[in-house]
Amino acid sequence: MRPLETVLLLADMVALVVLALPRLRVRPVRWAALAPLPVAIAQGVIEGPRWQLAPAYALAGLLPLVLLVRGPCRAGRLGRATAVALGAVGLAAAAALPAALPVFALPRPGGPFAIGTVTYHWVDADRQEIFSPDPAARRELMVQLWYPAVVDPSSAREPYVPDADTLSPGLARLARLPGFTFDHFRLVATDAVPSAPVAPAATAYPVLIFLEGLNGFRQMNTAQVEELVSHGYVVAAIDQPYAAASVRFPDGHHVTGLTKAIMEPFTAQSLAPVADAPVLQGRALPQGSMPYLARDVSFTLDRLAALDRHDPYGLLTGRLDLHRSGTFGMSLGAIVAGEACRTDPRLSACLMMDAAMPADVVRDGLRQPSMWITRDAATMRLERAEAGGWSEYDIAQTLTSMRTVFAACPPGQGYYVQIPGMFHVNFTDTPFYSPVARQLGFAGPIDARRGQTIVDAYSVAFFDRYLAGRPSDLLAGPSPRFPDVLVDVRGR
Repeated sequence: MRPLETVLLLADMVALVVLALPRLRVRPVRWAALAPLPVAIAQGVIEGPRWQLAPAYALAGLLPLVLLVRGPCRAGRLGRATAVALGAVGLAAAAALPAALPVFALPRPGGPFAIGTVTYHWVDADRQEIFSPDPAARRELMVQLWYPAVVDPSSAREPYVPDADTLSPGLARLARLPGFTFDHFRLVATDAVPSAPVAPAATAYPVLIFLEGLNGFRQMNTAQVEELVSHGYVVAAIDQPYAAASVRFPDGHHVTGLTKAIMEPFTAQSLAPVADAPVLQGRALPQGSMPYLARDVSFTLDRLAALDRHDPYGLLTGRLDLHRSGTFGMSLGAIVAGEACRTDPRLSACLMMDAAMPADVVRDGLRQPSMWITRDAATMRLERAEAGGWSEYDIAQTLTSMRTVFAACPPGQGYYVQIPGMFHVNFTDTPFYSPVARQLGFAGPIDARRGQTIVDAYSVAFFDRYLAGRPSDLLAGPSPRFPDVLVDVRGR
């Protein structure tokens, strides 16, 4: 909990104790018991209000009022006992809700660079938006860039999700929670500073493109992104409309993501094609949705090249080394990353996390150095038992297709990393959202920070080797740093 949230909870507790024990209503204590209301106002103004504090706000208004009018005293012991009991229930809720869904903190990045960020809106005028019923709609993307920067320590940090009120209903729908559940993401501070000057340590920095999962959002792997940026990479994260939970555009309109039930047939067609191809907006997609989504990566590379020639914000002109480009993604984003690496030779390194590979990638293989980070079948079955999903077909398809493409990699340029104890969401920021994420099935048995440390370490080691020319012992095989992690190297 944030400092003033804690003070508010303590003020409510003091007021409740004074209400329960009339003998404490001497003047100094009584005045102290009236403090919850001004504390609540100060907390809302300074730290920002959030719905998880609703019980604390209610107590802050009611308890001083009850104490002032002395209602429970006039009602006798029964009235006072009832008021105290209700107050105790409210106090328990006031403590539990903000503790269970806190304004969380992500792990601090460990590299030498500070981080800047800026977001762009790009429209592909040559490409129809196939997910829209409007035949005139063009494909448009929101792309957020994080980059090595020079940062004033006193500068305001970028919120985790500035437009959380737009995103929250889409995320909450997945978890079957109220639409406002994740509104507090706007209050979570990242390590990035908006529009900070680019760090002068290098003339230009290698570029990575991050791809989100189905019904995810571009910031869903901020911990991993910031770790990479702190080691000298520019990361461009694409919000892919209709696949993302929700995407808001600068003119205020937003696109709500299609449900998994709607998107699944097109994903399945890319993984295991059938003759009777699914139809989208009257158009059959014999290769499923992956070729279309992968074109977002190629389009983004085109726009990054234009940005390197001239950045309208005056930040990144001449600072993007697109001859050293790679991509990484999780879940649906990993599937898209595999397809993009198959079709676009500009991508020099490919990292895919915990997802099956498209059928054409299994057929053709990948020419680039490639890494897969996943877990074993036993951990997938444990996730099924605790949180659902992961049928035996899904497990076999995911592990077999990744292994097949790994086995076809050029010798010495394929890496297959298994981290036992990781659930699917452990490859995102999700375990940091709540201290009870594990109990709710939103994280595996591995410690959340240790799992993130492992993913970060192998991500940095892989891209360092193939985009920055910095070797790492982690890529040689099993490491004493992470003795439980299983690492296979192609052709070793």
